[in-house]
Amino acid sequence: MSGITTTLLDKEDLRRTVAEVLDVEVDAVTDEASFIDDLEVDSLMALEVVVVLEKKYGIRLRESELKQVVCLDKAYQLMVDKLAAV
Repeated sequence: MSGITTTLLDKEDLRRTVAEVLDVEVDAVTDEASFIDDLEVDSLMALEVVVVLEKKYGIRLRESELKQVVCLDKAYQLMVDKLAAV
């Protein structure tokens, strides 16, 4: 992971962004908290998170990648990989 990528994507900023979109406390968005089981994210809320992340970071996520976004850790790693490829 390059220094540029980590500069562009701060995990705590990602955590705050996801919490804001989901309208939950930042503390609820732990690294391993399941978006579906623990945070009760439905498909519409998940789509909203993806749209916000795509706009904020200037990336596009393929449908197959969306299924990987099940918790903050997975979302963070996917975003780091996408930003590194840009």
